[in-house]
Amino acid sequence: MDTNAVILFSAIFLIGGVLMAKFSSRLGVPALVLFIIVGMITGSDGLGYIYFDNASLTQSLGILALVLILFDGGLQTEWRRTKAVLPISLSLATVGVLITSGLFGIAAKMILDVNWNEALLLGAIVGSTDAAAVFAVLKGKNIKRKLQSTLEAESGSNDPMAMFLTLTLLQLAIGETAFGASVILSFFWQMGAGLLLGVLFGYAASWAMKNIELGSNGLYPVFSIAIALITYSATDLINASGLLAVYAAALVLGNTKSLPYGQTIFRFHDGIAWMMQILMFIMLGLLVNPSELFSTWIVLKGLALSFILIVIARPIAVFLSSIPFKFTLKEKTFLSWAGLRGAVPIVLATFPLLEGLENSQLFFNLIFFIVLTSALVQGATIPLIGKKLGLTGPEVHVPSHSLELVSSTTVNAEMIPYTIRPSSKLIGKELSDISFPDKVLVSAIIRRDELIAPSGDTKIKVNDVLYILVENQKKSELEKVLGIRKTIGG
Repeated sequence: MDTNAVILFSAIFLIGGVLMAKFSSRLGVPALVLFIIVGMITGSDGLGYIYFDNASLTQSLGILALVLILFDGGLQTEWRRTKAVLPISLSLATVGVLITSGLFGIAAKMILDVNWNEALLLGAIVGSTDAAAVFAVLKGKNIKRKLQSTLEAESGSNDPMAMFLTLTLLQLAIGETAFGASVILSFFWQMGAGLLLGVLFGYAASWAMKNIELGSNGLYPVFSIAIALITYSATDLINASGLLAVYAAALVLGNTKSLPYGQTIFRFHDGIAWMMQILMFIMLGLLVNPSELFSTWIVLKGLALSFILIVIARPIAVFLSSIPFKFTLKEKTFLSWAGLRGAVPIVLATFPLLEGLENSQLFFNLIFFIVLTSALVQGATIPLIGKKLGLTGPEVHVPSHSLELVSSTTVNAEMIPYTIRPSSKLIGKELSDISFPDKVLVSAIIRRDELIAPSGDTKIKVNDVLYILVENQKKSELEKVLGIRKTIGG
């Protein structure tokens, strides 16, 4: 394909992806499944419009996409909610992945004609839940916040564990290393150094955005992308977990109080994450051959392994990993069912493919089939299962309006959005009764998607979104009035 054709097809794919993302919820099918199907249909084994078999390029772009998707997920994660479920999330992300991988590996050994190392390698590849799939499926759903935060934190932090297990077992399979103390030390180094560097990069980015005047609001999102990329690459250069570092850095940055042009940065990364999801899943669909994927052997073995992963391995891992924590039987059942697989296992499956490992193509097709099964069966039923188990909360309402102070030059004020929670002390008060600091102005209120011009006698109601214009030096005083607690990046 020449350059013009690549640009044309990219545009068509993006337009199609946007439309499919819009209607996927109505169809009851996760958007990622539709993206994959588009890739398979347009590929050489489908309609034949595009011939694509470059596993190396897929792996590189897949990792780039995961970096940007994880960064967006970290930016959107609320630390005050996440810290309450952090222990169980980390337990699921480490012990849970290890148990899932081991049980799946045992099943693979029994069902497939492979050796133990290959069977455990398959288990490692499918061991982690997928951040892109989890963030996309849970977004906008009314699942209880504790469970949603647990799943998001788990999916954002368990990819490094799966990648470590995959690369270690792959090196064992090709004879480049042997299991011993060095492998264990390598694990603690990757996780510890990855987390530390991620936090440091996050604080450095927060400081830079607050103290360095970039001159144009459009440069702040560009700077944030650079932070995501340099965090991953610098961490990976010292053989630590770049994916964990990216998520940690974004978590710090996203929870920074009064981040300059924060809403611009968040919306920009939300769009980038969607674009990367569309292109990544379509590319993965192009890489697979449907005639091989849906062969009788793959379908039968894939269904058996999918059943074991979804119904046996994941639930056992969740129940064992959550023993020390106060979660009910229904909550553990939901966490078991919501362990979505997505792009990460498919990207990891390209590693043995590039190493030329025996049966690597077979593994890739099996992993792909398992991911499709997980996305279709689990992804499409998560809201229903949550409702049946009584684990849904009030309907999630996302305001359709947003306001932000945008200037081509540096200003000493900022427009801050603040949502009135049910626990807020401001509920029922008139604006004139609230002791706002001088040079602070409530410019607008969004109530049930209606824009209200506030006046002194306007009463504050739950779920109101206040847009408050405040001078930079008055932010701390305003936060005290609003009851905003300190965040990790503040």
